[in-house]
Amino acid sequence: MACQKAHFKNQILELYNKISNLKSLKPSKNVDTLFQELMSTCLPTETNIDVEKLCPKVQDIRTNLIKLRSEAIGYSEQHFSTVLGSLEDNPLHHLDLYPYYTNYLKLSKVEFDLLMLRTSHVPTKIAFVGSGSLPFTSIILAKFHLPNTTFHNFDIDPQANSLASKLVSRDPDLSSRIIFHTVDILNATEILRDYEVVFLASLVGVDKEAKVKVIEHLGKHMAPGALLMLRSAKGLRAFLYIDVDPCDLRGFEVLETYHPSLSDGFVNSVMVARKLSD
Repeated sequence: MACQKAHFKNQILELYNKISNLKSLKPSKNVDTLFQELMSTCLPTETNIDVEKLCPKVQDIRTNLIKLRSEAIGYSEQHFSTVLGSLEDNPLHHLDLYPYYTNYLKLSKVEFDLLMLRTSHVPTKIAFVGSGSLPFTSIILAKFHLPNTTFHNFDIDPQANSLASKLVSRDPDLSSRIIFHTVDILNATEILRDYEVVFLASLVGVDKEAKVKVIEHLGKHMAPGALLMLRSAKGLRAFLYIDVDPCDLRGFEVLETYHPSLSDGFVNSVMVARKLSD
């Protein structure tokens, strides 16, 4: 146990030193390789290492790694969204150009299955907070699982929404069912009551405090009985994404938490919660 913990800490420290010294986090062979190494280091689920009990120095590194990785993912998604949007035919026919598209297919299928287990009817309006340049979840759910549902994507970045809207604008179906809102979700109030389901992206919130602030805002303004679908992380994977605890979901009843295994093909844990009555 002690050896395993020491080995992991050394790996994380070495990777953090390399990543934090990169001149740019935009897609390149070096950037991609380092973040792939970080992913591989944090993927194992069979471990006795308690992330919360690691020393303050490692906790700070963990927070910084999540921020750096989030920034790198943003650049990567921006790059691939630009490439897809520049294609002559429908960009949605070429989503598999993105190297992690299959992961999104698997994650979205699990989220759809969990959602259907917890709702009495097929939702007609879904919001996705933090949709970014590549709104894969909305696209996949709309295309393969919820053919009559309208999706409202919220993102604070106008460039991200501009790129994302180009991906669906040439699709005769999704262009009318996926709508984009450029807004800080903390400034959205009454509109949040319109949605039966709200998805919260894993990269929303630069740290745990910011993430909880968004959750509390959703708790104040979502309609009673509406479902919140959010992505978290367990174990070593909390070095990749912010981990959300049930106690962070004030104003919600946590209905289910799904922790993926290595064979699932994706990293995020999925939490389903119901908004309590006001």
